[in-house]
Amino acid sequence: MSADEITVVHLMRHGEVENPSGILYGRLPGYHLSELGRKMADRVAEHLAGRDITHVVASPLERAQETATPVAQAHGVELGSDARLIEAGNVFQGKTFGVGDGALRKPANWRHLTNPFRPSWGEPYIDQVVRMTKALDAAAAAARGHEAVLVSHQLPIWTARSYVERRRLWHDPRRRQCSLASLTSFTYRGDRIVSVGYSEPARDLVPEHLLPRR
Repeated sequence: MSADEITVVHLMRHGEVENPSGILYGRLPGYHLSELGRKMADRVAEHLAGRDITHVVASPLERAQETATPVAQAHGVELGSDARLIEAGNVFQGKTFGVGDGALRKPANWRHLTNPFRPSWGEPYIDQVVRMTKALDAAAAAARGHEAVLVSHQLPIWTARSYVERRRLWHDPRRRQCSLASLTSFTYRGDRIVSVGYSEPARDLVPEHLLPRR
């Protein structure tokens, strides 16, 4: 890659998921976009229609693949899959999660909450950083001089951004700037990230209670 060549890699979060039971679905298969989620995916595809996108890849989970499909179709590129973009592992996967009505009611689960800095309940932040930055760099190489879209999940996207922007990796989940169907965009000059941007093309479709705190 030329030292001055500009490439943009957009990390997109998937759209809303059909999940009436409120399960922490994590990496479980079988969770698809809701009707609203499909509208979000279409909105972002429209937003990106005029961009020079030559590479589209998604996490292997259904909700990510379904979110990426309209973008890939709009640009006439084949949709790829990259396991490095998958959701973060979590020991509470498959359960409802809450203090009064979920997994936290059971004292046996409290041992998983001892270290918020790693975190003790799931995939270490640094492991997410390693796989996500490798996926970003691979996309930048594949789309050299153009743009790429990678569809992933909120925590891995936020963790990668925090690392690139040199912030601490542990954080308040309520303050992640990574709403549904948002774009976190990494601009490369050559093989080095020189800036990070953020946009919410589908913000008006996101339920108010799911938007990040200001």
